[in-house]
Amino acid sequence: MVIRSAEIVGSFPSLAACPPPDRPEYAFCGRSNVGKSSLINALLKRKIARTSATPGKTQLLNYYHINDSWYLVDLPGYGYAKVSQKMRRQWQKLIKDYLQLRQSLVNVFALVDGMIPPQNIDLEFMETLGRARVPFSIVFTKTDRIKPRHFEQNRRAFEAKMLEKWETLPPVFVTSAKTGAGTAAITDYIAQINEQVANEFDG
Repeated sequence: MVIRSAEIVGSFPSLAACPPPDRPEYAFCGRSNVGKSSLINALLKRKIARTSATPGKTQLLNYYHINDSWYLVDLPGYGYAKVSQKMRRQWQKLIKDYLQLRQSLVNVFALVDGMIPPQNIDLEFMETLGRARVPFSIVFTKTDRIKPRHFEQNRRAFEAKMLEKWETLPPVFVTSAKTGAGTAAITDYIAQINEQVANEFDG
């Protein structure tokens, strides 16, 4: 898929405030320091998502309208962030409401830091998606920052942990925001899903 246009729609504090659910939505979510905004910028080939050295920069549901046909939704990060417990609970509720209730959500890209061993918080997030019957894909990030053999060790360990509770693995993407590796595979996958769900959004 060629990204012809990418426009910021807005940042929304609740599900009720979001745009009408009239086109496919693809959510990107992960731990607060997983490199989500950098990956989104690499995916869209433009600096549109705000990046920061401080985890927890994304605090709302950030909507981007892509190719006048689908939404990319940047969700708040979960896990570590220097915010109050009250704010963290608000983020958790916002993410939960969106994932469980948003009718136009067709896939979640669950980001995992490829530099580190499996983290329970990531595995638990994917279990949450499974219980809610939300289709998702695994996206390993920051893979350019680690030796290939070390990344493969982390990947195999993560997939082994997944298979302790899952019969099969969802689609897996290996990416680097710096080199752009894996980004074309993700956009092609989105194009494929868009074709499959097109009839659901006609009219």
